[in-house]
Amino acid sequence: MLMPSQGVRILVATKPVDFRKGHDGLAALVQSTLAEDPFTGTVFVFRSKRADRMKILFWDGSGLVMAYKRLEESTFTWPAIRDGAMTLNRAQFEALFAGLDWRRIRLLEVRRPAVAE
Repeated sequence: MLMPSQGVRILVATKPVDFRKGHDGLAALVQSTLAEDPFTGTVFVFRSKRADRMKILFWDGSGLVMAYKRLEESTFTWPAIRDGAMTLNRAQFEALFAGLDWRRIRLLEVRRPAVAE
């Protein structure tokens, strides 16, 4: 699973991190900086100082998975740099991952259908 399934929590760490960190270093950041448990299945997204790189960390039930992506000719659209993390929905994450402006992605408001009698 590289793209998170529907309903999976996705957190973006808004401060750039040292990209020399591997699985354990990022998991330690999740615990110390974000006050989250890296072993819950939540997808954690990290940015580099250069906005053209991202690392993704998540627990798949048997181990920590880390993915790394670098854009070749552009940069990712990141949230404002501040302490903590922000949540993205799956569509916003997919846009961010593709190098698109995730801020333009809005969920459709769908009313629950009435049951026909």
